[in-house]
Amino acid sequence: QVQLVESGGGLVQAGGSLRLSCAASGRTFGSYNMGWFRQAPGKEREFVAAINRSGASTYYADSVKGRFTISRVNAENTVYLQMNSLKPEDTAVYYCAATVSSFTTRGTMSSEYNYWGQGTRVTVSS
Repeated sequence: QVQLVESGGGLVQAGGSLRLSCAASGRTFGSYNMGWFRQAPGKEREFVAAINRSGASTYYADSVKGRFTISRVNAENTVYLQMNSLKPEDTAVYYCAATVSSFTTRGTMSSEYNYWGQGTRVTVSS
């Protein structure tokens, strides 16, 4: 079992940047594939980015490609989401997720993940 705790959310103006962190505890962090999802008010949870166990492979939603970067430091048990050029439509609660299984859809489906954090809120003002 792994526990996930997100941090780094907040209020930022459009065009600004934030870096989200997800700290993991429990089993060996390097055995998990990781993902970030988000849920805006009144909308379904959607995929943002994913990274494999070693960090060698990353995947992004089209809406964030070129603006967001997912990374991980296994020695620190942490996965990051660097968000640049933020837009008001990026406003959402951001969730970190983990799975011990291999990705079957490049980590884009929430059903692939076994463990979830509590979320951190990101608000982008126009």
